[in-house]
Amino acid sequence: MKPKKIWANFAVADLERTQNFYSALGFKPNNPYSSDELVSFFVGENDFIIHFFLKNIIENNVKNVVFGDAQKTNEIIFTLSAETKEQVDLWADEVKKAGGTIVSEPEEFGEKYYGFVFADPDGHKFNVFKM
Repeated sequence: MKPKKIWANFAVADLERTQNFYSALGFKPNNPYSSDELVSFFVGENDFIIHFFLKNIIENNVKNVVFGDAQKTNEIIFTLSAETKEQVDLWADEVKKAGGTIVSEPEEFGEKYYGFVFADPDGHKFNVFKM
């Protein structure tokens, strides 16, 4: 099997809230794919794609799959790479201003790691680390 591309699909409750949150964090909109059923963004230097579908839409389209409550459980957690400790701290502030929740405040992990965990308004979690 040789997939041409890989991307992520998340279930969300409110497209406008999701659009506003990720736009405030500077994620680049993937507008050809955004619609009244999903919003889509490019993430990082390689333009990894994340689609955020309304929960009822994605559950109807992906047969026999039920998406859990991201406020309580996680199926995956993405890590966003930062270049400096200062950038990690700045991103934590940006997440708060955009309406996200800091799950764990920025801190050191061993000698080489500094980072934090945040959740978007639907509870999807991301690590931010300087390594």
